[in-house]
Amino acid sequence: MKALFFIFTIIIITVEAADILPGATLLASDPNSKWSSPNNAFTLSFLQLDPTNQNTYFASISYNNIPIWTAGGTTVNGGAVDSSAALRFLSNGDLVLTNGPSGIVVWSSRTANLGVSSASLDENGNLVLKNGTFLNIWSTFDNPTDTIVPAQNFSKDHVLSSGLYSFKLRNNGNLSLLWNDSIVYYNSGLNSSANVNLTSPSLSMQPIGILSLFDRSLSSPLNVVYSSDYADEGNILRFLKLDSDGNLRIYSSTQGSGTQNVRWAALTDQCQVFGYCGNFGVCSYNETGPACGCPSMNFEFNDPNDSRKGCKRKVDLSNCPSNSTMLQLDNAKFLTYPPELSEQIFSAGISACRFNCLVNGACVASTSLADGTGMCYFKQPNFVSGYQAPTLPSTSFVKICGPALPNPSAVSETVQKKNGGRVPGWVVALVVVASLLGLILLEGGLWWWCFRNSSKFASLSSQYALLEYASGAPVQFTYKELQRTTKGFKEKLGAGGFGAVYWAVLANKIVAAVKQLEGIEQGEKQFRMEVATISSTHHLNLVRLIGFCSEGRHRLLVYEFMKNGSLDKFLFAEDHSSGKLLNWEHRYNIALGTARGITYLHEECRDCIVHCDIKPENILLDENYAAKVSDFGLAKLVNPKDHRHRTLTSHVRGTRGYLAPEWLANLPITSKSDVYSYGMVLLEIVSGKRNFEVSEETSRKKYSSWAFEEFERGNTEAILDKKLSKQEMDMEQVMRAIQVSFWCIQEQPSQRPTMGKVVQMLEGVTEIDRPPAPRATEGSFTGTSLNASSTSAFSTFAASAPAPSSSSSFQTAGFQSSASAKNVDKPSSSLLHSETK
Repeated sequence: MKALFFIFTIIIITVEAADILPGATLLASDPNSKWSSPNNAFTLSFLQLDPTNQNTYFASISYNNIPIWTAGGTTVNGGAVDSSAALRFLSNGDLVLTNGPSGIVVWSSRTANLGVSSASLDENGNLVLKNGTFLNIWSTFDNPTDTIVPAQNFSKDHVLSSGLYSFKLRNNGNLSLLWNDSIVYYNSGLNSSANVNLTSPSLSMQPIGILSLFDRSLSSPLNVVYSSDYADEGNILRFLKLDSDGNLRIYSSTQGSGTQNVRWAALTDQCQVFGYCGNFGVCSYNETGPACGCPSMNFEFNDPNDSRKGCKRKVDLSNCPSNSTMLQLDNAKFLTYPPELSEQIFSAGISACRFNCLVNGACVASTSLADGTGMCYFKQPNFVSGYQAPTLPSTSFVKICGPALPNPSAVSETVQKKNGGRVPGWVVALVVVASLLGLILLEGGLWWWCFRNSSKFASLSSQYALLEYASGAPVQFTYKELQRTTKGFKEKLGAGGFGAVYWAVLANKIVAAVKQLEGIEQGEKQFRMEVATISSTHHLNLVRLIGFCSEGRHRLLVYEFMKNGSLDKFLFAEDHSSGKLLNWEHRYNIALGTARGITYLHEECRDCIVHCDIKPENILLDENYAAKVSDFGLAKLVNPKDHRHRTLTSHVRGTRGYLAPEWLANLPITSKSDVYSYGMVLLEIVSGKRNFEVSEETSRKKYSSWAFEEFERGNTEAILDKKLSKQEMDMEQVMRAIQVSFWCIQEQPSQRPTMGKVVQMLEGVTEIDRPPAPRATEGSFTGTSLNASSTSAFSTFAASAPAPSSSSSFQTAGFQSSASAKNVDKPSSSLLHSETK
């Protein structure tokens, strides 16, 4: 007992020693003045965060000298102080930041006379002010500045701020970024597979790098964002931060490294951030990244030392009421987001868009869209944020006092020099440029001749090209590069309807799968367009396209490599002693992941993508047995303006055994055809048998028909894979999976649920009625692929027709929930879909 008392006493003393008592003070002038957490991972001290001003300090809680909370915020008008500053824990319980000899209060916790008697910085980085009963009165976790760390709960009442930018969690679970607390330039919400009513949502950053959404109405947290290094081992802090450039990012920092790395960004295109370059500033890209400029020589920077503070007219419009004109900016647009979007958009062609703004006194700029919508944005004097890039299909106009003085190009800046002697300047420039070009060509030719056969030289282009992949763009490989990475196409991983797949190691040592397409006769331009379409589909449950090769008659695709191969190798393997048996937990997660991937293709892409060949061979498994849908060689694109249900007029393609009845009946093909195929795959995941298998056990009936008869008799155990251990199975999940599979394989497409609804049913969000008997019309077919008269290696673009309402569709199918799959026209990440423009 004495020993226990001694240990307990030590614990009490340790806790008390970690407490910070009123009267404690931190000084900016003393670099050793700090308060630390018990594990010494977090420190509250004064930091110099502005490299351009060595006399500016911030009172911050930091990890590896990286601030995660700052008293008053990190702006000059917020918590910035000088070397005379102090952070004082007053006897009345208030924590105040003072500055200057007179001790002007810059920031306060506003906890005076609330009974605060001590403070502590815990091991999670949370600074807590407590009363005598150790009840938390105030904490930094409840008053965040610009960062969320693990163990911190971020609710809809909290706000992250950085200058004019803020981040909020909406009541419906949406993540929103705002400029000036008014313009919503990023709004990512839960996709249709998470159709739930939230009551008090909150966000939390899991230590392994997953941003999760919590709510009382959710049975388990929803993982909305994954960092690129999630689950990597090591003493790593991962945190969500709203940066001063208006972008929301996930960072990771290894303890002791003093560095931080970006692992996810809300906006991959920084120029889409509203106000990034200030009022009338135009964002574009140079060799190093985003850069800010002015629309023309008619403007000048507000601050020559900071281009992000925007531009102003050299001559104000009020000084030329009768001489104003419109300056044209090609490949440019002025960002327009809610709530401006509803007020500033009009239907007008490019000439009307220019002229109407010129004669409208309230309009200072306009953008004519060239995306087929025929829309025009009128910008009002409040704030104008520009974006210019060669790929933007729009033309913008700015009202100025004439004459228009366009920005000079880089070439004209070089040659426009004043004469410095008797020889004209243009002659000197021409001679110099010609001489330099001659020398460069000579040296380059010699260098290429000497090193053209070097393996190091050959790998340079590949390594450079792989930088494009890091930015999300598909990498273009040469045929020789892919020959080298596959060692002459020696190691075949498999073969599909469009060609063989080979194992490869890219220049950056990443293992990949190279698909050599056969029988592709389409032109270069269309091939590249379809590659771009595929590469834009990013989802956790879709195999990602790394790059392509289009050289002469060669057409190849490079995909990420899936270590565990395809699902059929596990479901139908004859010998399970080699570890090929999937337990029920893996199978259920594979079924759910596959459904989420197909949901993304159907409901969350800009254009609905109908896969047309869902089967176990096209469901690949990574090292963690996570499902990823592959092979978009048979996918089809449907125009979103006419919704998600459109006849695709092409010949039969896919795999018999998984083909929906409408394929063989020559009826309209919609996304519901994929639902049918998925239902067959789901039944195979449960049973471990091919759906078209016929045996004595099934009384010579096709397995799917026999399985429904057993289900009707209540003999669900007969359907289950006999190799599975019943003790490890969740029978509620099994019953949901069986019922969903039978709903999916209904003969009438209108009776089948959408894939978004399938996900809800598998997750248990939606109640499932007893399915009617599916009338199979395909018969017993073998599992051979069909590929007849396809005009595309990937997808076929087609107009689409209006779909039936979701409510009527689901009433027919017998679902209790009236919630419908949401129409989402933007790509998503994890459970998020982005609504940025």
